[in-house]
Amino acid sequence: MQKFSNMYELFKNDSNAKHYFDKLPDYVREQISSRANGVNSFESLKDYAENLLRGDD
Repeated sequence: MQKFSNMYELFKNDSNAKHYFDKLPDYVREQISSRANGVNSFESLKDYAENLLRGDD
């Protein structure tokens, strides 16, 4: 698994991660963006998004 320094670096290098992020609801993107330094791989992006989305139930 490739790790990057932050979410923006991830998006620059992985268009799939950017595409996934762009499809998320606004509030999820805002939450993730506020912790951009903690998102350093596509896996961590998906885990974080799924945790936030799970809170919707």
